[in-house]
Amino acid sequence: MSVRPITMIGHRALSQPAKKVREVTDEIRTLVADMIDTSAAADGAGLAAPQVGSRWRIFVYSCTDGSGQMREGVVINPKLTRFGELVLDDDSIEGCLSVPGEGFPTARFTGARVIGTDLEGAEVVVEDEGGVLARCLQHEVDHLDGMLYLDRLSPARKREALDAVTDRGWRAEGRLSWDPSAMSADEV
Repeated sequence: MSVRPITMIGHRALSQPAKKVREVTDEIRTLVADMIDTSAAADGAGLAAPQVGSRWRIFVYSCTDGSGQMREGVVINPKLTRFGELVLDDDSIEGCLSVPGEGFPTARFTGARVIGTDLEGAEVVVEDEGGVLARCLQHEVDHLDGMLYLDRLSPARKREALDAVTDRGWRAEGRLSWDPSAMSADEV
């Protein structure tokens, strides 16, 4: 498959709710394979379809759960349930491939569960408590709902994040994507 450009803050696809997948077509299968390749090339924990300019309710993930075990997969049309405590501490730094090279403390619940389907239409349940996966599930579903993690920051932190985006020159350049096969997130 192939690595696709990753949309960056300011791209229209990131601020609109994604559309429900009604049928898994060859186009959807290709999209998912490309998302897996793109996330791997960018060294991401997860990637939602809007991050590659597609408006389908799909995300892929590859990260550790609360027991330290690596978990990978795809979820189509996920429904999210959050549980546990809402935590904002020194370990709450969150980043995003659509805001590359930056990270800010973001409040998230310690546990999350998504229920959706896989590429074959079978039900998928992904659940985690206390791991990167729990944060990832919440983060990726936010993308599908048209939100960036910056939208969850305190007003002062959000201003700091937007200043960082401005300092990187992305706004002045009108930069709306980056190619993870050509550079790392820190080089964007």
